[in-house]
Amino acid sequence: MIALSDVGMRFGAQVLFEHISWQLQPGAHYGLVGANGTGKSTLLRLMSGELKPESGTVSRPNDLAVGTLGQDQFAFDGLSLLDVAIGGKPRLQRALHEKAELLLRLESTAGTEEEGHRLAHLEAEIADAGGYEAEARAGSLLSGLGLSPERQRRPMRELSGGYRLRVLLARTLFAEPALLLLDEPTNHLDIDSIRWLEGYLRAFPGTFVVVSHDRHFLNSVCNQIADVDYQELRLYPGDYDAFEAAKTLAVQQKDADIARAEEKIAEMERFITRFRAKATKARQAQSRKKQVERIEMPEIKRSSRRFPAFGFRQRRPSGREVLTLQGLRKAYGKHTVLDGVNFSIERGERVAVVGPNGIGKSTLLKIIAGLLEADAGAVKMGYEAQPGYFAQDHHEVLRGRTSVYEWLHSQAPGESVGTIRGLLGRVLFSGDDVEKYVSDLSGGEAARLLLAALMLRQDNLLVLDEPTNHLDLEGREALMRALGEFDGTLLFVSHDRHFVSHVARRILVLSPEGVEDVHGNYEDYLRARGEDFLAGGTPPGARPGAGRARGEPAAGGDYAERKERKRALGKLRKEVERLEAQVVKLEGELEGIAVRFAAEGYFQTADRAQVQRDQAMQAETQRRLKETMAAWERAASELERVQEAS
Repeated sequence: MIALSDVGMRFGAQVLFEHISWQLQPGAHYGLVGANGTGKSTLLRLMSGELKPESGTVSRPNDLAVGTLGQDQFAFDGLSLLDVAIGGKPRLQRALHEKAELLLRLESTAGTEEEGHRLAHLEAEIADAGGYEAEARAGSLLSGLGLSPERQRRPMRELSGGYRLRVLLARTLFAEPALLLLDEPTNHLDIDSIRWLEGYLRAFPGTFVVVSHDRHFLNSVCNQIADVDYQELRLYPGDYDAFEAAKTLAVQQKDADIARAEEKIAEMERFITRFRAKATKARQAQSRKKQVERIEMPEIKRSSRRFPAFGFRQRRPSGREVLTLQGLRKAYGKHTVLDGVNFSIERGERVAVVGPNGIGKSTLLKIIAGLLEADAGAVKMGYEAQPGYFAQDHHEVLRGRTSVYEWLHSQAPGESVGTIRGLLGRVLFSGDDVEKYVSDLSGGEAARLLLAALMLRQDNLLVLDEPTNHLDLEGREALMRALGEFDGTLLFVSHDRHFVSHVARRILVLSPEGVEDVHGNYEDYLRARGEDFLAGGTPPGARPGAGRARGEPAAGGDYAERKERKRALGKLRKEVERLEAQVVKLEGELEGIAVRFAAEGYFQTADRAQVQRDQAMQAETQRRLKETMAAWERAASELERVQEAS
């Protein structure tokens, strides 16, 4: 496994880290954390071999298979999504393509002895690499990441940037490397895909290092945390919560050591200053001076973690009823995302909107903020209600060659230079940072600037669409605290379960049935309903809250209902077992065909009609295996859902 020894790196004049030593252990699941700009991504690039260290060494075995998340989204535009994913194993992909081309030639010619040998060799190579299950496995990975089977044979060029990155992630996972290096893999995933990835990584038998700002994700998949801070790296056993507790104690101890040393020096220096002129005390003063010189001060390195000082106030309170929606409907072409949405929000409420991906959560917030027109229904703002909107896509708001200072000042032209500068400092823009163009800001910088604008405007209704998406862990914690202290009204969408659990006091669940209103926090919702959208949502086709009246308990029910659930559970178990047996049978048939193809002299002794029959049988068996695997995955997912609900 990879070993870093005494490694150091700089970015210009800034020291990222120095004297780092780290021996990765087989099977360990590491979370790599630290403030933005501390060198986490640089560390991943050093381990992958993409960068060389400025000092120290990085050792890796020559035969170590390392998987990284590729960033060239346009390298595979002409290939189908399945082809891109299977390309995670280049040798297998080349063998599959060569076999297809060879079979195409053999359809029109008798074939030479050399071609027969080559085909037999390719069959054996493909079988050894698990090639007969490659398409089914690649399809399963793509489905898990939210790319439907209908899309998987379409070309890569039809996808947006976020979905292209999902395909590249599937390609990385398909390679089955011994070491995975993943930099923010959840950034472009929806809730269901994040849960699927959590399950995949928990079961991953190799080693991985993942950079993430998602606390719940780190808690779910990691058993060790590597922390980059004070220009050094330290390992902590356990998940993120365990790391945070241990790190807090370590920082407190370090600060206490420094404070004790500084106090001891100050006390001795006071003695020296007081008595150096007195003959009777001169010797003691000189002795104390020598003691001061011998004291070893702990090395003072300041933490790279910086917490923005978010704080939200309302210029004036609204009336009691802040917002009312009546019969809201919105469609994009033939696809209806919102239909018959009704609810109202009162002053001071903290409301989270949750639901499956694509159900219309962001669309709902845009309609409330006045950025989209509803097709039907009404949005009524209450007396003195002033909404302030945070856009999930920062580029909707931050465009052009405008500096950070100029943009924020334009949000409140009457404010003084000192007020604007002070506010920028609170959200970590200092010095030359305020002259950056808004179009050049990183995701985290853009998020902090948009939040600064809300702080400046002092609206009494905050409408926030994924406000934590690009914030680091320190920024998320600071925002969570600030919203907890806000005395106005809050309506927000977020896939960060930790954030929702601590901020929301009411949950609006969007589903195909409409809106389910749950008064209480997210944990109350889970206890009552059991549908955890923020840890993964529902399987395709499942409808949260479907057929349940408001206030009716999700679990339990009368005897007939329990009997029906038990019957459905037994039926699903039998179906899963039947499909498992069918998969084993089909895989055995394919293995038999592969052995027949690999037999010495098969293509030379068998007549052409026999070869064609065997090839047709292989293709048909592969098709049936793929369909059976897909049916098994659906049945197993449904069985898991029913078991959890019971």
